Amino acid sequence: MSEKLSQIKDLKPGMKGINVLVKVVSLGEEREVTSRRDMSRHRVAQVLIGDSTATINLTLWDDKIDLVEEGKSYSVKNAYTKVFRGSMTLNLGRYGELTESEEEVGDVNTELNMSEKVFEESRGFGSRQRRYRRL
Repeated sequence: MSEKLSQIKDLKPGMKGINVLVKVVSLGEEREVTSRRDMSRHRVAQVLIGDSTATINLTLWDDKIDLVEEGKSYSVKNAYTKVFRGSMTLNLGRYGELTESEEEVGDVNTELNMSEKVFEESRGFGSRQRRYRRL
């Protein structure tokens, strides 16, 4: 992987183009949601991933859910962070990639979960830019 790798502990809300090497700690419950845009049905799941610095929830949709297994290492490329219901999550989006990695991630620091930090969104007057403050 030639791209610059981020460490999970350094992620902040609103970051883009994130590349990380992670291990899947646990798979969350899969649920079904309906798109407000076209009323199509989708599967979504939160997957707890981590590296030696911290863990974070990765949101996976549809077929991407089937690509991950607990305990395996993965390369995540071109991801972004988002605050959803006060918690920061990592997302692949349309342009992100998730592939199994030949490079193994050793021990994962499960003491620091970046998704457990609570953020409050605020916007300045007339500003389109979102700002987050940790509570």
